[in-house]
Amino acid sequence: MNTTDKTSDATRAGVEFDDPYGIIEDELRYQDGFDPDAEIEPDPDYAATLAPDPATQRRERVGPTGRPMPRFPVPRPPVEHGPARIIAMCNQKGGVGKTTSTINLGAALAEYGQKVLLVDFDPQGALSVGLGVNPMELDRTVYNLLMHRGVNVEDVLLKTVTPGMDLLPSNIDLSAAEVQLVTEVARESALARTLKPVMQDYDFIIIDCQPSLGLLTVNALTAAHSVIVPLECEFFALRGVALLTETIEKVRERLNPELELDGILATMYDARTVHGREVLARVVQAFGPQVFHTVIGRTVRFPETTVAGEPITSYASASVGAAAYRQLAREVLVRCHAG
Repeated sequence: MNTTDKTSDATRAGVEFDDPYGIIEDELRYQDGFDPDAEIEPDPDYAATLAPDPATQRRERVGPTGRPMPRFPVPRPPVEHGPARIIAMCNQKGGVGKTTSTINLGAALAEYGQKVLLVDFDPQGALSVGLGVNPMELDRTVYNLLMHRGVNVEDVLLKTVTPGMDLLPSNIDLSAAEVQLVTEVARESALARTLKPVMQDYDFIIIDCQPSLGLLTVNALTAAHSVIVPLECEFFALRGVALLTETIEKVRERLNPELELDGILATMYDARTVHGREVLARVVQAFGPQVFHTVIGRTVRFPETTVAGEPITSYASASVGAAAYRQLAREVLVRCHAG
């Protein structure tokens, strides 16, 4: 009997499985569709990446951050859409999971009925590539929206494989905007002016920022209502958070009084390493409730989705990575509602 049969038999027998992380066993399928809140036993290998003692944490309902793990409810789809909450996915260090988190958080929000617009604001075009778009074949990108009069969002907008999620793509042309914007009036507000006409069409606009604190990133922070900081659980990634929070504070004081920190998202976490646990503990100690309860563990599924050009929520719908980003989407919705 395979794992699916065992789980199905146990469910029919009325056995309850404790799943404080919202983790769904890899490759598990349900006859009536995927249930992100199903009470089933977590995959032991994945659970080990989140907790050095998964059995104890499951029993005590403590999450990988060491705090009690809340149950984030599945939201009802909104009756109407807009105005959008703009979130900047920002960290000046590269390789911390900004693009992966932008794609998969956006796709998970779209699954819950939210209308989502992803903005590729990195000249490398990683977000566009991750959604199956070849940046070198694009006639118009975010660069044209910023720098050319008469170009509208509709002229650049692309549909993605995920229903309810659209994309404003980018390519290397955007690197020229950082130089050209220097002489513009209100140069820090160029992106905010560009997005204003479509604010009523979406519930969330998520900006994938470049790995720097230059003018493009300042534009993203000026346009945003809040910031999510993906943080690889590694020492050098931790060092840059203080500089980023200082930049966020300066933008709040001088350009965007509404800007706030949604939270710090721990990514690429593996609690089987002492270093990973120490870094996560230090982040929680320093930022407390600003650290998301949801923690994104390491899994080979994420590189595979980049090659496939689609989110993990559709490429491997029942994978543990998809479950993690669905939980993150629910946590983001709870935080936005609370705010």
